Amino acid sequence: MRTVLLLEHFAAHPGLHSLADIQSDLSLPKSSLYMLLRTLVNLGWVETDATGTRYGIGVRALLVGSSYIDGDEVVAAARPSLDRLSDDTTETIHLARLDGTSVVYLATRPSRHYLRPFTRVGRRLPVHSTALGKALLATHTDDEVRALLPKRLEAVTEHTITDRERLVEELALVREQGYAVDREENTLGLRCFGVAVPYRTPARDAVSCSVPVARLTEDHERTIKAALFEARDRLSVVTRRM
Repeated sequence: MRTVLLLEHFAAHPGLHSLADIQSDLSLPKSSLYMLLRTLVNLGWVETDATGTRYGIGVRALLVGSSYIDGDEVVAAARPSLDRLSDDTTETIHLARLDGTSVVYLATRPSRHYLRPFTRVGRRLPVHSTALGKALLATHTDDEVRALLPKRLEAVTEHTITDRERLVEELALVREQGYAVDREENTLGLRCFGVAVPYRTPARDAVSCSVPVARLTEDHERTIKAALFEARDRLSVVTRRM
């Protein structure tokens, strides 16, 4: 349990950290924490700096994370649909999975434009501030959403919905229109549109398209929504038995 706790701590706090800082964050006995760190260093799960006094996640964690993506049937089946969605919109595309109160990127397709958001597989974002997350939350009942989320939600930007009941109200609209919108709620200057992939109920995966608001016209928005619906329908077919 301590090993998992330590690795998850490193995953949530990139970079190198001193033994004292790690001990303070995790409240573990310093002597046993040191022995655990040294064991993980020897096994390649943790790395140190040149002095051997600061610690961070090791390369073996990357290998294990990559194997999750490589072996996931949904990610493999979604590749042609993601490629086509990227071609149809010319914008940044994401496939993400619900993990607690977060969504995690499983696959991305970069925008063809110079002005584009930074994306990477494995990135974790709050479920309540993203179109991906709201599309997935909308496949749950209101009571399930209330049970999942804290009463007060973190403000990622000045536009983030931080009131749980207001978010529940928006999810009703998401169910009605079939897609969710992030209106600069996670990143200023960026609007995202997301749809859930309904091969499970409630859904656990969603697809989104992100576009800078400076480039978003009414015609482009209509194109994006139509392309997302088409991608959702294609993914519904290829993931039906998963």
